[in-house]
Amino acid sequence: MSTPAQLGDPLPRWHWLGTVAYQPTLERQRQHRQALLEGLAVPELWLLEHPPVVTEGRRPPPIPTPVALLAEHGIEVVRTERGGLATYHGPGQLVGYLIADIGRLGLGVKAAVDAVETGLIRWLATQGVQAQRRQGYPGVWVGQAKIGAVGLNIHRNVTMHGFALNLTTDLAPYGLIVPCGITDGEITSLARLRPGGVPSPAQAAPDVARELLAALAKERPCSLP
Repeated sequence: MSTPAQLGDPLPRWHWLGTVAYQPTLERQRQHRQALLEGLAVPELWLLEHPPVVTEGRRPPPIPTPVALLAEHGIEVVRTERGGLATYHGPGQLVGYLIADIGRLGLGVKAAVDAVETGLIRWLATQGVQAQRRQGYPGVWVGQAKIGAVGLNIHRNVTMHGFALNLTTDLAPYGLIVPCGITDGEITSLARLRPGGVPSPAQAAPDVARELLAALAKERPCSLP
């Protein structure tokens, strides 16, 4: 599944990549961003799932990530250049990687993060969940529970990394780390908030992409009046 785009169009096209390993996908992001910077590629939004992995951002975590303990559970740890602290990716979680020139979209750094959050919030509303931002904490929240993580890396106005939205994700691995540095909240999922009939990442991808691209284009909500 994907949407078409033409060279020179600042709005990303989206693709569903399926379940893919984290490290090769990270390297693929880096290569695609460089090609976009050189004018050899179009902006893209990749939607996918990862096998179990913990990723760390640029900042050192307040509590060291327990690499050996995670390895016992079959979970690798990867350090990245994105913003934010440690988080978990795994089956049942929709991951989105945005590789786009936000300057050409008329967005600054904060506006780009806000647009990603807005797209997720709008989609969750179509699922009967009223999510919102939380002051001082990036991402998407339902009360004191975080359902979506957002972390971008921006170089010469071009982004990479993106978001992770918990749909039917097993939340137990979050208990092995301090997710996103959160000590006064919890991590939740759509399945926990609304049991029964929760879409898989592949099923959710087209509508999430539609809402996110509309938010990046600063359009009215696609699914809400």
